[in-house]
Amino acid sequence: MVSMCNLYRMTSNAQAIAALFGTDVGGRNVPAFHEIYPGHEAPVLIGAEDTRLEMMQWGWPPFGQVKRPITNVRNLASPMWRAALADSARRCLVPVTEFSEWSAEPDPATGRKMKHWFALRDQPLFAFAGVWRPTADGPRFAFLTCAANRIVGAVHPKAMPVILRPGEEARRWLSTDAQGAWAMQRSLADDLMHEVAIDDPPSAQGLLL
Repeated sequence: MVSMCNLYRMTSNAQAIAALFGTDVGGRNVPAFHEIYPGHEAPVLIGAEDTRLEMMQWGWPPFGQVKRPITNVRNLASPMWRAALADSARRCLVPVTEFSEWSAEPDPATGRKMKHWFALRDQPLFAFAGVWRPTADGPRFAFLTCAANRIVGAVHPKAMPVILRPGEEARRWLSTDAQGAWAMQRSLADDLMHEVAIDDPPSAQGLLL
């Protein structure tokens, strides 16, 4: 079974990230990322006081019986996530312009499931609520999921990413205490989102815990 949100886009630029999230981008730019799959590097924002832009690999290192990197975090009570969630320095913002979910059923004409792309209605750039950790091979990140709202749930009823808009929501994720972080695991309001496109399925898959 294909798990949720293992493909997203970040086609904005460093200047927009800096302006919307109050981030120090160090005078550099970032390319347009039209398809970000698990295992790819992507821009990530860390730090509550002096938020900065870093490049990290998508996929928390596997552990125990898990054999593949973990891309989505659903069970916040798991010991795997407690330390990162409790420490605001280990939380991150993952800039996004659109994300994709698979259709529940194959297309009758092609026999294949399709990708449905989602975005915010009034905000071209937003963020997933993420956590990150250093590793011997460089920093890795994953992002939180929650119950699906009506817009995403029409395609993928099980879950959706925890979405944060620039401004107070994003700042709170990077600075709140552990209880505050737990409370932010909720779906975005339906009227703030829309489906923007449908296209062919990706080949990459990830893991949802």
